[in-house]
Amino acid sequence: MTYCVAIRLESGLVFCSDSRTSAGVDDVSVYSKMHVFGTAEDRIVVLLSAGNLATTQAVTTRLERDLAGAEHNLNSIAHLDEVARYIGELSQQVQSDFSGQSEQASGMMEASFILGGQVQGQPHEAFLIYPQGNYIAASRAKPFLQIGETKYGKPILDRMIRPDITLERAGRCAMLSMDASIRSNLSVGPPIELMLYPADAMKPSHRLFFDAEDPYLKSLSGSWADGLNRLFADLPRFDWE
Repeated sequence: MTYCVAIRLESGLVFCSDSRTSAGVDDVSVYSKMHVFGTAEDRIVVLLSAGNLATTQAVTTRLERDLAGAEHNLNSIAHLDEVARYIGELSQQVQSDFSGQSEQASGMMEASFILGGQVQGQPHEAFLIYPQGNYIAASRAKPFLQIGETKYGKPILDRMIRPDITLERAGRCAMLSMDASIRSNLSVGPPIELMLYPADAMKPSHRLFFDAEDPYLKSLSGSWADGLNRLFADLPRFDWE
């Protein structure tokens, strides 16, 4: 399993992903889930992935191969929502090829993606692409999208994320959302990748990598835990206390 989140703000996009693909007593695998493609200068395309590793790797490999020579590719598609449709169709094709006619195998090959980026002259956008190939867009009412082990990291996003906050504040919130998921689920773990993309820049302002011993990651997690403990101690008492 894994956990990825993308946040669409007025000022740009934030992407955050872990790198754990399996977990057990003696089985922990690490693969990057954040893919930034070498597209033309008039666009940026970022893809976060969760689910079956063979499927996600096949999809990203096919996207890279299409960029190298296919007529229909990430550079030739005019709008980002059409890119989402293209990736959804490709994911469905890969799942079908891998699973054959078996319904049980089909479920095991499922993968989800978050697509984010911008085509010059158009708004920056983010889309959640389901295993079935359909997709939804982030909006002002729902400015963040999640895939993978989503439930532990959602509460802080619900409370803190608003479309008008800064990229940096949203980035810290995404990291805390990841910290909550890591603490509560063995299948989510570092290294953590974080990317901040300012609207209309066509390139990220920061792409950061945090391993388990990173001083900033430890400081952020410790400060958050200390702050929660202080707030808990100050909560209103029961009448009989």
